[in-house]
Amino acid sequence: MSKIKLLTIAVIGLLVVNIGIIGYLMMKKKPTDSNPPMGMERRPPGMRERPKKIIADRLHFDKEQIAQYDDLIKEHQAAIQQLDDSIRIAKNNLYRSLATTSLIGRDSLVATLGTFQKQIEIIHYEHFAALKKICKPGQLNDFNELTKELARFFAPGKKEGPPPRD
Repeated sequence: MSKIKLLTIAVIGLLVVNIGIIGYLMMKKKPTDSNPPMGMERRPPGMRERPKKIIADRLHFDKEQIAQYDDLIKEHQAAIQQLDDSIRIAKNNLYRSLATTSLIGRDSLVATLGTFQKQIEIIHYEHFAALKKICKPGQLNDFNELTKELARFFAPGKKEGPPPRD
């Protein structure tokens, strides 16, 4: 088989694969929510309320506590959204630097991304510390049990069931 014939077959194969990928992306459904909270974008629309409901149910919140919790959630989501936007900008700047041969600024952008991620984790932690303050004394044992599972509410990707209980 000649090199030209082999090259022609390879080009046609790649063209077919590209057309297939483009077709798949065009046919894929767009999410109904324009801006879901971080960590929620992979969940179906009906499941986006689930962590809130699980937490409120587990802690046996009354109506007043649920209203306070709703306020905490709004504050939390706004803070996370702001950091997500900053991360997006920093990542764009980082990957734009690939177009240049200079590595100047790369390390500072990576450090900035690390700082943003650290801030996100602090915001998550403070959110749950504030949630603990909403709890009544009789709910603190339930809260302590819940803390063993909190990481899975913010873990990206697939959920493979609840973590093992001690």
